[in-house]
Amino acid sequence: MNKRPDSMQRITTPELAKAFIDEQVAEIKAQVGDKKVLLALSGGVDSSVVAALLIKAIGKNVVCVHVNHGLLRKGEPEQVIEVFRNQMNANLIYVDAVDRFLDKLAGVAEPEQKRKIIGAEFIRVFEEEARKLEGIEFLAQGTIYPDIIESEKGVKAHHNVGGLPEDLRFELVEPVKFLYKDEVRVVGKELGLPDKMVYRQPFPGPGLGVRCLGAITRDRLECVREADAILRDEFDKNGLAGKVWQYFVSIPDFKATGVENGERTYQYPVIIRAVNTVDAMTATIEEIPYPILKHITSRILAEVKGVNRVVYDLTPKPNGTIEWE
Repeated sequence: MNKRPDSMQRITTPELAKAFIDEQVAEIKAQVGDKKVLLALSGGVDSSVVAALLIKAIGKNVVCVHVNHGLLRKGEPEQVIEVFRNQMNANLIYVDAVDRFLDKLAGVAEPEQKRKIIGAEFIRVFEEEARKLEGIEFLAQGTIYPDIIESEKGVKAHHNVGGLPEDLRFELVEPVKFLYKDEVRVVGKELGLPDKMVYRQPFPGPGLGVRCLGAITRDRLECVREADAILRDEFDKNGLAGKVWQYFVSIPDFKATGVENGERTYQYPVIIRAVNTVDAMTATIEEIPYPILKHITSRILAEVKGVNRVVYDLTPKPNGTIEWE
């Protein structure tokens, strides 16, 4: 059953969030019993809320696994360890799988194929971790309702909907799968998660893998990571982080002609995207003040090796999806 009940009220208040939490805690206890649950913890809003729900329901019987697949934003693996292991005292396992994922993705250009490879490899990593543990029978995921809708309509496959292997040996636990993104945040706030986590901008499951457009190369992936870090830094400094829903860069798999110090260059363009939305089903473009946009461009061109152009994507959703891939 993958349809949100028609009678389900939109979660907009702490009271409605508390009722949802109580209901889900009871459902998780009934589904899981005294067994253990493996959770894919990216550090994003959805998986963090699921982690908090599971901890509330079954405590130490949830084992959080953070997989560094090499497609995370700059500083994120370190941040996940700090917040969850050091501050929240979660039962956290850190897995360095960078080479494993990038080797699997080498030469793969088609977006849906990339998503499914990443999703399937995620599950394989979890299965390997589960074999090292006693009593793991469940896999928890931060699937939300737009993921299900987009996968069913064929807009895009989500790693937690369309990429699961047919021989998956875990029973799934997906407590927020009927919620929209705005509802997940209300629930997270009621669960007591820190604001910087609850209001963190969304990040796709395949990470920078769908922002390094086409076949992923390590040099271009580092360009994406560095340019993205500059964009986020400038949005923080200029008060845009709190008012823009999602902002990021993508880099296509073609180069552009440029000039530097009187010499011809042939390097990558950087595409900036900044959108606002309530439920991720439609999105409008944020009007970044030109002086800020100009400064971001100057920093990217000066600090990121291998790029020589910066462009701003003005496409709303529809017609374009929020992510390029």
